[in-house]
Amino acid sequence: MIALQPREIVTPRPSMSLSIPDGMSRVEFFNSAANLKNLAEENGLFRTPEDLLMYRKLIGHSTEFDTSIILDTSRRILDPLGRPVRRDQMNRQQKKVWAKMTTILIEYMLEKYPDPEKHLILCGEASLDSTWPLNKPGVPSIRMIHNHFMVFPVADIKAAKLADSNNPNLTDSGHNTLFLRHLSDVYHEFLDVLDLQLLSFLPSEDCTLSLTGYPQGLPSWELIGGAEKLNDQYFWYEFEQVLRGFLDFYQTFFTLVATGEERIPPNANFPTQIADVLLGSNRFLRVARDLREQVIQDPQFANDIRWRPAYKQILYRDDKGRLIVTISQNSVGNAITELLGLVINRVEDNEGYSKKEPALVERLLEARERLIAANLGEAISAPCWPNGEFVACR
Repeated sequence: MIALQPREIVTPRPSMSLSIPDGMSRVEFFNSAANLKNLAEENGLFRTPEDLLMYRKLIGHSTEFDTSIILDTSRRILDPLGRPVRRDQMNRQQKKVWAKMTTILIEYMLEKYPDPEKHLILCGEASLDSTWPLNKPGVPSIRMIHNHFMVFPVADIKAAKLADSNNPNLTDSGHNTLFLRHLSDVYHEFLDVLDLQLLSFLPSEDCTLSLTGYPQGLPSWELIGGAEKLNDQYFWYEFEQVLRGFLDFYQTFFTLVATGEERIPPNANFPTQIADVLLGSNRFLRVARDLREQVIQDPQFANDIRWRPAYKQILYRDDKGRLIVTISQNSVGNAITELLGLVINRVEDNEGYSKKEPALVERLLEARERLIAANLGEAISAPCWPNGEFVACR
């Protein structure tokens, strides 16, 4: 019998050749415009007029398929703390192109890997909290919103060793996260207000992966109609409604923690539901007040609070072949894959990576061709694919 527990996958990565100035931390440098320029030039695949950049994840999660789209505002907004970090901070045109690129890449993954018993497909969108200290360990290396597309062979997940269930990076799985340990019931009740037609609410245990038992306790929805509905603009409206509901919950809770005042945040999306379900819940109020007292008493704990909304919203294919949407808070240190119980140990291994790199890049270039065909932007020529074909560049 296969153990139902999170898995630790070892993924080879190449050595990094970046030169970081003396006296500057890696996190500080990674958030600089200089590093982001290097990222585009060395690993960029495709850029749109809206500055949406598709690039190869050099230190990635998977060597099967692994790419990201980032809203690269580094050339326009030099202050790293002033860059958009959430989808609701993007303008209408950026959202439109973002959704189109996401649809194209998901469709590519589904066509390339049609069997859910053989491959796990995951699309994860994360906000990289602009209020987090620049030099804080564990801060995401690029402080802008991004969408991450990954594929994992199920055989690799089965063969991976069991991960420690108490791994602090598994905080969104129900072990020790604030929302799921203390506020799960009220969280589900609050999000139940969403008037969704294409997304159908599922019990948490109904869409967990059979190998890991994750995601644990998170509100989840099935996309009725499957992949065909990715081209329906109403799906993307509903996808955003899920985010808006989460933001209301997060902002209401941390406003209460920060001020001690029971109030509806300005520009709330669902003010009536906030008043009735959240501020009307004795448990919600008690947990916030207990956390407020801990913040007052413990400076180290207080320094770890993310006061502004930070989220991970994912779309994945479950064991039954259904497309599932879920959303969670974005805890510092944890990765998108850990929502599904996959801890990725990225080990420097130039030889191991070089064996996987040609096929990986070939698939990335195949996917890029679809973006080019959709006339969304322009291809980028990088050292490893100068003319649209892979060449050994290290």
